[in-house]
Amino acid sequence: MKKIISLVLVAVFVCSCAFCLTACGGSADNNSSAEVKELHMATNAFFEPYEYYKGKKIVGIDAEIAEAICDKLGYKLVIDDMDFDSIITAVTSGKADFGMAGMTVTDERKESVDFTNSYATATQVIIVPEKDSKVNNSKDLEKASIGVQLGTTGDIYVSDLKDAKIERFNKGADAVLALTQKKVDAVVIDREPAKAFVKQNEGIKILDEPFADEDYAICLAKGSELTEKFNDALKELKADGTIDKIVDKYIGE
Repeated sequence: MKKIISLVLVAVFVCSCAFCLTACGGSADNNSSAEVKELHMATNAFFEPYEYYKGKKIVGIDAEIAEAICDKLGYKLVIDDMDFDSIITAVTSGKADFGMAGMTVTDERKESVDFTNSYATATQVIIVPEKDSKVNNSKDLEKASIGVQLGTTGDIYVSDLKDAKIERFNKGADAVLALTQKKVDAVVIDREPAKAFVKQNEGIKILDEPFADEDYAICLAKGSELTEKFNDALKELKADGTIDKIVDKYIGE
């Protein structure tokens, strides 16, 4: 009987220790995973091929470059989807660690955030109806109704057109939908998303004449210690061909 009681007490002690380790996160594996710091990336995931949903996952050029940077620096990437116009606010408030969303460096944005070196070049283009278009070149935009995504450089560029009527949308797809419904005469947006929109919607096309050229970069809070680290990582990823491989995967030559 004494032996049985002793065995029962030992079993209870072992179970208690196991429970404590589980509840307190006492295993080596748990401790090591807890030490990996997360970096939150603010984006607008409706800008194919830079960031978009594939199922429930956000993929694209920016998503993969951000993942490569975080892997190199030893961070876990977390992507937060939001309106494009909210990205800089999220970064400056500390809600996000950095913003990456096909974002062009502008003097106005530089007043609020710091930017890394450029990781991609892009071109703003004009999408119009294939038939009976009122806009056949960039000059025609001056008296046209134009759809843009709120807060993008397309929005900034066309805002200088005094006689144009600007319709602003939270998503580029909504601006294109308005075009297909003849609610606007044209849409100004980045070339690569424009290609995707034209492929997905019949009856629209991209004008051959480019509207504006620009550089994309990553935005971070003013004075962030991550800016230099990100620049170093980008330099290495460019040198070893990683960025070119990612871009070619989604865009090709």
